[in-house]
Amino acid sequence: MTLAAPGHRRLHALHPFPPFVVFAFSFAGCQSLPNSEVANGEVGQASESWASAFNTCNSAKAAALYDSEAVLWGTVSPTLITSSPGVQQYFERVCASNPKPRVVLGEQHIRIYGDTAVNSGTYTFTVFPGGQPIQVAARLSFTYRKNGGQWLIVDHHSSALPSPPQAPPPRS
Repeated sequence: MTLAAPGHRRLHALHPFPPFVVFAFSFAGCQSLPNSEVANGEVGQASESWASAFNTCNSAKAAALYDSEAVLWGTVSPTLITSSPGVQQYFERVCASNPKPRVVLGEQHIRIYGDTAVNSGTYTFTVFPGGQPIQVAARLSFTYRKNGGQWLIVDHHSSALPSPPQAPPPRS
């Protein structure tokens, strides 16, 4: 028995198994994909772990959340960081001030694509230039890859949120 849709190859030409066996294998493969709610929670937790590492200013812990091939476009970095030592050095520089900066995650929009996930959203940094707290709203994009059961950051882009446009002054 062969199945063929107009303009498509016949299944038996592609697979040595009858179509129902191919279907059974395909269906079984679909069941092994992670539950999207579970994966969403895992990626959300990975983002929370990043915020926790940032807030403790533990640069080694923060760097361990990044894949060895990760790139980082940090909020205050003038260059793209493309190495694990560079990621750790970035967090060491960010945390060199006293008091230490803090971050609070805001809106998060997580999408899962198999072993890849994207989290786009916002966070707010509190920094202390001259000892006075200033809040800086920023936008984030974290791209994760699941490696050995752990969601690791492979791409991190952060930039300060621009001020809303000012309304033009009323005309007289």
